[in-house]
Amino acid sequence: MALHLIKLCVGCDSITDLEGWIEENRSLHRRLGRAYEQTHTTRMVPKRVDELLDDGSLFWVIKGQVAARQKLLEVRPFTDGDGIGRCHLVLEPKVVAVEPRPYRPFQGWRYLVAKDAPRDIDLKAGDLAKMPEDMRRELAELGLL
Repeated sequence: MALHLIKLCVGCDSITDLEGWIEENRSLHRRLGRAYEQTHTTRMVPKRVDELLDDGSLFWVIKGQVAARQKLLEVRPFTDGDGIGRCHLVLEPKVVAVEPRPYRPFQGWRYLVAKDAPRDIDLKAGDLAKMPEDMRRELAELGLL
């Protein structure tokens, strides 16, 4: 069973914002002639790496709700210039919308077991996939999703 991480997507107001940020970074790398690899830097290094890399994802909390996920490809610990241990989470640059669920603020990241992870919004599933993100968010806040 896969293990996931959950983290706040600070400064992001929507899944569209997150996708735009990814595309902006990809474009920058292209202009600079560099290969693109999406990473997210975090201070703490997960101890359960093998479980995370067994089909785990990073779930993003956007504006107080779990809203999207990205497949976790690699965990790379490193030490920064100040001698502080940090970690690059290497992510698949594809963002997958999930069924919105309220989530209280926290610092850093947390483990999320597969049974507690929100389901992907399947594009073939119908109305929920076709619904605008802000409407899904509002319905989830009202407890209707």
